[in-house]
Amino acid sequence: MTDYVLPVVYTLFVWWFSTGVIMLLDGLPRPTHRWSLFASTSIALVALFVLARGKNDATVTGVYVAFTCAILIWGWLEMSFLAGFVTGPRRHACVPGCSGWPHFRHAIEAILYHELSIIGCACAVFAATWDGANQVGPWTFVVLWSMRVSAKLNLFLGVRNLSEEFLPPHLAYLQSFFARRRMNLLFPVAVTVATIVDALLIQSAVAPDASPAQMAGDTLLATLLGLAILEHWLMVVPVPTAALWKWSLRGRRASAPAARP
Repeated sequence: MTDYVLPVVYTLFVWWFSTGVIMLLDGLPRPTHRWSLFASTSIALVALFVLARGKNDATVTGVYVAFTCAILIWGWLEMSFLAGFVTGPRRHACVPGCSGWPHFRHAIEAILYHELSIIGCACAVFAATWDGANQVGPWTFVVLWSMRVSAKLNLFLGVRNLSEEFLPPHLAYLQSFFARRRMNLLFPVAVTVATIVDALLIQSAVAPDASPAQMAGDTLLATLLGLAILEHWLMVVPVPTAALWKWSLRGRRASAPAARP
């Protein structure tokens, strides 16, 4: 049982703590953001190096290291975006009444550089681990990337909870690309597909012939994907998700134009 409990607890802690640290740093005065980005960049580069060096380490320890390295690299992407350094060419809200394809294009323009940086990091992660026996790192990145794309699309199409409090004041204009609705047609499809994949990961983790490393890796990935699915459900149920990271939001100033209806 410990073989499954430990990766679940570890993933829960990493998910909760890393999210809180990023929001805490982003809530500090703007002059500190450059130092935070410098530190996260240095950490991400070291993580990429460690990921490459350990690509053939198919032990339980190697699996945990690869998972952690992928999270650290993703942390740089989150930090660079939320700090406002890597966003997109459009840095202002969409005009009222804009809809359809123009509205979608404007939304892409607002996050274009961020999306390109994700693609660049993905290429680096896959190149660093190519042909390696330990593929937990790139698969962790795939889970984070795919579920984040789904979350962005769902926010654009419309969900009940927009979680505006997580946006820093300098990115408040992004709320003009959110829509508040009970649900959209993409949501059930995205959640269903993710749940099926999660079930397959769990099945692989508990397979009788699974090695300790496979058990740990699949459990880490299944837990991470499960948390992403939970985050999706929190978009459509009336639950105050910010309470989980209250300690990291204290320095965040409330500012924000109203979201699109």
